Amino acid sequence: MNFKGIIKGLHHITATVNDAQEDYDFYTKILGQRLIKETVNFDNENVYHFYYGNEIGSPSTIFTTFPYKGQGVRDGVIGAGQVFETVFSAPENSLSFWEKRLQDHEIDFSKVQIFGKKKLQFKDPSGLNMAIIEDADDKRSSVWKTDDISEKENIIGIHHVVLAIADVKETLNFLQVFGYEETAREENFVQLNTSIGGAGNSLVVMDAGELPKGKNGIGTVHHVAHRVEKLEDSLKIRDYLVNELGLKVTEVKDRKYFESIYFRIPGGVLFEVATEGPGFLIDETNEELGSSLKLPDWQEPHRAKIEAGLMDYEK
Repeated sequence: MNFKGIIKGLHHITATVNDAQEDYDFYTKILGQRLIKETVNFDNENVYHFYYGNEIGSPSTIFTTFPYKGQGVRDGVIGAGQVFETVFSAPENSLSFWEKRLQDHEIDFSKVQIFGKKKLQFKDPSGLNMAIIEDADDKRSSVWKTDDISEKENIIGIHHVVLAIADVKETLNFLQVFGYEETAREENFVQLNTSIGGAGNSLVVMDAGELPKGKNGIGTVHHVAHRVEKLEDSLKIRDYLVNELGLKVTEVKDRKYFESIYFRIPGGVLFEVATEGPGFLIDETNEELGSSLKLPDWQEPHRAKIEAGLMDYEK
């Protein structure tokens, strides 16, 4: 079986980070993203769950974080079996703007080229590997703008993620069943696209080489989510993964803004399959997005206790 066409592409990336204030400041004030939802980790209500993205938080533009400072979580190790790098997409002729912006904010970066596109590589305050790539073919809309970053310069969304893999062949075989097709190879990198293809619908598999085995913790990506149109698609995928491939897959999790299943792929990376809807406008208007703490119905009765347990930060 092949899930080509059912897996549309990326939905979001979720990372474990350190301090809530420095995380918010970095992604909104330096990278110019919109905080589209302020909620909590549904599995640990003492920790925020920040969603950053374009104006309305369209699937494939979303980068989310769990700020775990003070919760006794270890520093992670970026390595084999993890997302190695998250790559954002920026408009044509905007990379010089981002180069200067990183310099102005004293953020070290390197310039590389991969699959014919120029890329700036840097780290966020928690040590995550990040990059910005210039892609003239990225036509996604609803790009957010700030006082000092225009729509012609600002990040459009997630371009792709780089997976660090020890057994590349086994992982590639799985991804082709999962709905991604190999489109290019360069050195120790393999590029894959869904049937839609392009920015927001791509993965890059990297031979982990001498990298250590990845360890989850602060400064690492927790999981990468892929989008499907409806829950029936997720259930079809779950049935095949469990009954035909023997993978352990969670039951459906209600994440309020989408419904999800989770599993580890051959190669160790934690994948999520998330529905495209209902989306982030179900409990806030466009103008209100990210302006206040939103909780799912089952946590709302405990709002006072939850708010008291969260670390303060300023917007």
